[in-house]
Amino acid sequence: MLFGIVASGCTTQQTATSELAVHVGSEPDIIDPALNSAVDGATLIVHAFEGLMTLDKDGVPVEAQAESYTISDDGLTYTFKLRDGLKWSDGKEITAEDFVYSWNRAIDPETAADYAYMFESIAGYEEGKLEVSAPDSKTLVVKLKAITPYFLELCAFPTFYPVRKDIVEANPDTWTLDPKTYIGNGPYMLEEWVHDSHMIYKKNPNYWNASAITGPERIKFLLMDDSNAILAAFQNEEILFADDMPTDEISAWRDKPEFNIEGQLGTYYISFNVTKPHLDNPKVRQALTLAVDREYICVNIGQAGQQPAGAYVPTGLTDADPTKEFREVGGDYYDPSGAAYEKNLEKAKQLLAEAGYPNGEGLPTFEYLYNENTGHQMIGEALQDMWKKIGVNITLVSQEWNTFLNTRKNGEYEIARNGWLGDYNDPITFLDMWITGSGNNDAQWSNTDYDAIISKVKSSSDRTERMSLMHQAEDIIFDEWMLCPIYYYVDIYLKSEKLDGFYASPLGYKYFMYTTIKE
Repeated sequence: MLFGIVASGCTTQQTATSELAVHVGSEPDIIDPALNSAVDGATLIVHAFEGLMTLDKDGVPVEAQAESYTISDDGLTYTFKLRDGLKWSDGKEITAEDFVYSWNRAIDPETAADYAYMFESIAGYEEGKLEVSAPDSKTLVVKLKAITPYFLELCAFPTFYPVRKDIVEANPDTWTLDPKTYIGNGPYMLEEWVHDSHMIYKKNPNYWNASAITGPERIKFLLMDDSNAILAAFQNEEILFADDMPTDEISAWRDKPEFNIEGQLGTYYISFNVTKPHLDNPKVRQALTLAVDREYICVNIGQAGQQPAGAYVPTGLTDADPTKEFREVGGDYYDPSGAAYEKNLEKAKQLLAEAGYPNGEGLPTFEYLYNENTGHQMIGEALQDMWKKIGVNITLVSQEWNTFLNTRKNGEYEIARNGWLGDYNDPITFLDMWITGSGNNDAQWSNTDYDAIISKVKSSSDRTERMSLMHQAEDIIFDEWMLCPIYYYVDIYLKSEKLDGFYASPLGYKYFMYTTIKE
C-alpha cells in the first residue's frame, strides 16, 4: 500500500509531518536542470535546486542563492552577491564560478539543451561564451545585450540553476539517475528513486534557509500516468495531491472543496511536422486548423473553463501599453467560437481543394500522436471526427510520456498533441521556441524572416518596439499555419483539505516545501 500520512510506529503528530505523498506526473524524462523542458520535471527540480532568484507564491522573483543584486544605470549589467555559507547538498561550498560553468554548459551545443536559446539575451551567446564572470567566489557579473525586463525571472528558471562541475563531468549521462550523484542546492534532496513507481525527496540540511522549510521531512512523488488510478489513489488518501484526473469526472468533482482550478499561462495546441509530405503545404495545415470545433472541445471535453484559442500566444500577458493584453492588441487569426464553426469548415474545404486535395482526395491517413491520458485521447477522437468532415482521416497513436516526448522532439511523427506553458511573464517565451534549430521546435519549422525578428526582439531595449516585433512574429506563424491552437489552459488539480501552505505558479510548477498536513 502507498502511504499518504500513515506510517507505523509514529505518533499521529509526527506522522502528519514526516511524509507527504503526492502526484505531479509520471516517470520524468530527465531531471537535469539544463535539459528538462517538461512541467512535471520542473516541479521535481525546484525542490532539489535553486537559482540566484526564486519565485514567491505570487510569482514574483525574490532573492534566493543571491543575497542581493544591483543593476547598472543602463540596465545592461547585473551584479549578484551570493549569500554567505552556501553549500551543495553534500556539504561542499557553492561559488559564483558554479553559475558561470552551469550557464555556459547550458549553451554548449554538446549539452543539446532545449532551452539554450533562453540565454540569448546575455552578451557572448552568439560566440558560444557568455559574458558572465566571477570576480570572486561571492560575486557574479552578467552583461546583457539589451535591457531584458524579465531577466530576474530567468534567474529563477530551472535552466539557470547551478550544477556541480565535478559531479556532472564524472557522470555526464547518469548523474541525475542516482541519489548519490544527484547533488543539488535546494530545500530537498533525492533520497530514493524506484523507476516508474516513486521518488522520495528528503529535507536538505545544508540548504541555506533550511530552518524556514516548514514542509514535510519527506515528499513522496508517486509516478503515475493512469488518470483513473490517480483519482483512486487520491480518494483512498494514498496521495493528498493529484495533478491529473479523468476528464469525465470533472463535472462530478467541480463543486467539491478538493477540486481546484487556477489560471495558467499556456496554450494547448497541435504540432504539424512541416517536413512530412502533404503537411509541408500551408493550405493543408490551415484547413486542418479551421476544421476544429474548439468550443465543443472546451465545453464537452475540457469542462473546466478552458478558452477556445484564436491565436498561439495566450491571454494573460501585457502589451506595450500595460493596460492592454498582448492578445487583445494582436486579436484572433480566425474566429474560434462555436458560432463560426460551420463557416470555418467551409473555408477549410475550400483550402483543401486549392491545395489539390478536394474533399481530402489524394491525402493519406495521417497518424495523430498523443501521450497516454483520457483527456488527450478524447480530444484525439474529437479531432478524428472533425477532420473527417473535410475528408481527412487520422489514426490515433498513444505513447507513454517519456517515449512521446522524445518521439515528438525528434520529429518522428506527422501530427501530435502539444502544449506550452510560459516560462516567465513576457510573450517572447511563446515565440522564441520557434527559431530554426530550437530544441523546443517540435514542428521542425524554419523561417529566416522569423529568426531575424526574434533576434531583433532579443537585441531591443525598447518595449514598444519589442511588442510590435513580437506581433509580427506571431503573424508569420499564422501566415504559415505551422501549428493549430486548441485552447488556453487552466490548471486543474485535486488537493486534500488537510494540506496547508501549498501553492502553484501560473507556469505550472507545484511547491510543497512549505506544505503542512492538518489532522
